[in-house]
Amino acid sequence: MRIKSIIYGFLLVLITFSAAAEQTIMLAGYDVIRDYYKRYLPVFIADYAKEHQTTLNIAQSYASASKQAIAVQNGLPADVVTLNQQNDIETLVKQGLVKTNWQQQYPNQAEPFHTVVVFLVRKGNPKNIHDWNDLVRPDVKVVFANPKTSGSGRYVYLSALGYAEKQYQQQTQVDNFIRQFLKNVPVFDTGARAASITFSQRDIGDVLITAENEAALLAQSSEHQQQFSLIYPSISANIPVLVAEVHKNSQRHQNQQLVQHFIASLWQEKAQHIAAESEFRPNNPEVFAAYQAHFPAIHTFDVNQQFGNWRQINQRYFADGGQFDRLYFQ
Repeated sequence: MRIKSIIYGFLLVLITFSAAAEQTIMLAGYDVIRDYYKRYLPVFIADYAKEHQTTLNIAQSYASASKQAIAVQNGLPADVVTLNQQNDIETLVKQGLVKTNWQQQYPNQAEPFHTVVVFLVRKGNPKNIHDWNDLVRPDVKVVFANPKTSGSGRYVYLSALGYAEKQYQQQTQVDNFIRQFLKNVPVFDTGARAASITFSQRDIGDVLITAENEAALLAQSSEHQQQFSLIYPSISANIPVLVAEVHKNSQRHQNQQLVQHFIASLWQEKAQHIAAESEFRPNNPEVFAAYQAHFPAIHTFDVNQQFGNWRQINQRYFADGGQFDRLYFQ
């Protein structure tokens, strides 16, 4: 903990020092959002420099969503967080780092775009995988991020659970489905990007379950072109992309106006187009309409409407001794 405090303190000194010569903000995001920001940040920086005749520096940090929330609590001097679980940001609210009305400050409850859970299979779909019921077959090996450590992993688990509860009347049947589903996972990685590497580079598993944006970019990459195909299951959890200002840090860095300008820009047309090109589903209706053919229709559900708030979800399913532990370790 002392080493982390020293590192975060050093980052703060660097940001404070550089702010004297240029405008600076720090962004902390969950791991797979980096592909969007890799495209968008240079555009935003160029537009900002043109408009304000000043250099803008955006420091970046990426890790699994929950790890990022913990890092900010422990002193990572982020001005903006981009995460995919409301409860991770609410944890920062409880620490006094983020304002209580963070979701009311921007459109769509502070969600500029979103994604869904999909399957990625190997060329030709040799295991003939099409829906969740195929993933409990004994001949199928499944890869997804550990739901104990990854927000994306939790959405995958809850998607499978949503399917099981729709298919079966008895809780024992639901439990047996999830138990077999977990039995088919050869390894759990801590984050979605690590799970993608396990599947694509280590050649482990027959199917990767991940967010649509991650799966699509992997399938389209020059390194893996034509090696993988996307499969859209019959039901999928919606995965929001949530953005908030860490006002305690932005206040200290005296860059609140810049931070708020940056966050608001994510709803502008240019940012929404880049989101679509990065395989996220934009929340701007006009922009989404322009890319609608690119995003197949899929039946989605809101995990909070089906399973309760995130405090209830984590306690029931992912806390030590919860449903995941009970079914995985039996």
